[in-house]
Amino acid sequence: MAIRAGHESSDKKSGHNVIYIVLDDVGYSALGCFGSEIETPHIDSIAENGLRYNNFNVTPLCSPTRACLLTGRNCHSVGVGIVTELDWGPHYPNKRGRISDTAATLAEILKLNGMATYMVGKWHLVPGHEAASSGPFENWPLSKGFERYYGFLLGMTDQYEPDLVYDNHRVQKPDNSNYHLSEDLIDKTVEFLTDHLSVTPDRPFFLYAAFGAQHKPHQVPRKFIKKYEGVYDKGWDQIREERFQRQKELGVIPPYTELVERNPGIKPWAELTTKEKELFIKFQQTYAGFLTHTDQQIGRLLDFLKAKNKLDDTIIVLLSDNGGSQEGGWNGSINDSAYFNGIEESVKTMFDYIDEIGGSHVSSNYPKGWAQVSNTPFKYYKQNTFFGGTHVPLIIHCPSSIPDPGSVRSQFYHAIDITPTILDLLNIDAPQVYDGVPQLPLHGVSMMDTFTEPQAPSKRTTQYFEMLGHRAIWQVLPIMKQAVLFMKISGSYTM
Repeated sequence: MAIRAGHESSDKKSGHNVIYIVLDDVGYSALGCFGSEIETPHIDSIAENGLRYNNFNVTPLCSPTRACLLTGRNCHSVGVGIVTELDWGPHYPNKRGRISDTAATLAEILKLNGMATYMVGKWHLVPGHEAASSGPFENWPLSKGFERYYGFLLGMTDQYEPDLVYDNHRVQKPDNSNYHLSEDLIDKTVEFLTDHLSVTPDRPFFLYAAFGAQHKPHQVPRKFIKKYEGVYDKGWDQIREERFQRQKELGVIPPYTELVERNPGIKPWAELTTKEKELFIKFQQTYAGFLTHTDQQIGRLLDFLKAKNKLDDTIIVLLSDNGGSQEGGWNGSINDSAYFNGIEESVKTMFDYIDEIGGSHVSSNYPKGWAQVSNTPFKYYKQNTFFGGTHVPLIIHCPSSIPDPGSVRSQFYHAIDITPTILDLLNIDAPQVYDGVPQLPLHGVSMMDTFTEPQAPSKRTTQYFEMLGHRAIWQVLPIMKQAVLFMKISGSYTM
């Protein structure tokens, strides 16, 4: 392990393992430890033994957040200003559908410093035209620092019939009548880590586990949907109010926070028809069951680490890539093709398939009303540079460095600050030149002082946001000292 010049190896725990767990389209209030009625006991246990950050932000879209997270740089600077399915060409260097060679990933840096590197799940950092089985492979995970990979390359895949890639080749899913992708990803994680620990138990590892959940399609075994029968009959207005009150009780929003009004276009629950209510309830039951199922898979990973006596030596970072998604439209969706062609699916048509929601025959996504509930107490959604799109849950577990586990931190930080924090913890410097290519400086800063100093001021004083022409900037105003102003991002609280 290479140690930063000028530091003694005993200063920090350079032998720690590191795990990034990335959830997809999970809004600020969706986890139990952030105010939800959805059961996420294993995620909550990470929070109980770590820290929750209640002022953490990402970009409002999948690929850009992942580029920020893995490189410690702003997404436009590394060529990922939008989802990577489309390469916009050389005239648009900030939207090339891949991470620039001028920004080594955390996997590349840690591998260079002797750590093993593994990834499972959603990559979404390769141009669509490079995702074919013939490559080219230079933007696939194995060419970006990961030694083993199992997952899917693009933005979404079916949970029952996924488009699976193993290392650099496509494979069929396991022959299992009860197959589910989230379970398969953890099966493969356990396989990778068992191989690793059996032969090199003292070599630290980096695991990047990026679930397809909670991105559409929302698909989960029926028993998880049934678990939430009756829970959502009260409707989205009351559920949002209840989450808001729990958030205050948990301390994940300030006591003076005001709940924003319903987003434009969302009907009051009381004004919906009986069919609309029944359909929309089923969509949200499915989302909730899907998240609880995902939590169970995270629990399997935690159990494995405990059994191998590795949990206390492992830094875990859990976050969402953006807020709850508006891509289900006003009525929800059971057909991807409709969304991608701008077609609003009718309640009448979808109601005929209500019993199929969550299963393998439809590609379901909930309506915007439930997306705003996911983003409580904020305004708008994924894709938007409002807090509903950018303000997400962050949990950090690092037992040896956190004296007050279970606490909440309120410093403003961004996805670009996670990797610099990990490098700081491990006493590793980002290289100035990697593989012969001069590197961009890190744009992120270390958050490590917040582990031991609850009131430490944020070292991030400015952060821009841009997505699909939506723009915003967060700025600390010198005359306001600790106060912050989020310009153009309404529906937020001011600290």
